[in-house]
Amino acid sequence: MTQVKTDPRILRTRKLIMDAFIALSEKKEFKDITIKDITSEATVNRATFYYHFLDKYDLMEKVLKEDLMVNVNDEIAKHDELNQETIISIFLSVTNFQKSLSTKCRKSFEAFQTTIEAIIIKELEGIFYRMLSKQSSSTTDHSLRITAVMLSWGIYGAAMDWQDNCTMPPEEYIKLALPYVTHGMDFLVS
Repeated sequence: MTQVKTDPRILRTRKLIMDAFIALSEKKEFKDITIKDITSEATVNRATFYYHFLDKYDLMEKVLKEDLMVNVNDEIAKHDELNQETIISIFLSVTNFQKSLSTKCRKSFEAFQTTIEAIIIKELEGIFYRMLSKQSSSTTDHSLRITAVMLSWGIYGAAMDWQDNCTMPPEEYIKLALPYVTHGMDFLVS
């Protein structure tokens, strides 16, 4: 089966639009960014914008998934199995992503929060599910999915708690929680 290659001009145009959106997000609140602003900044026409994206919400979601989450996914891809090192790495990637996003898109960060949460949690769930599936062939699919959901929400929740309520470095924060994550209730009982 031959793979269809995407025209580099299409990829460049899409990247231009995404970069324009990021640049505008640094200057304006999301609600104030218009399609006209984006097309002017990217030097493309409206039809070109709508060829690539449904609206600015679709653009925002794709920017978060394709552009900003790349570093998180690259870091996580270095790990094959779920262990303490992987959990630390994932947590640090998520906190770095959150810091980067709140710095890059400070004016629009609040508007992105719900979308960011959904994207990160869904991505983490998929990553955890794949890792758990590789490591445990005897566990039911349903149990693996539930575990992946709990881990993804837990990591994201911890990253948000660290961002909102903590002054210690993220490395110290995750190391405090790690025994409970890896050993669960057994650690509390002993």
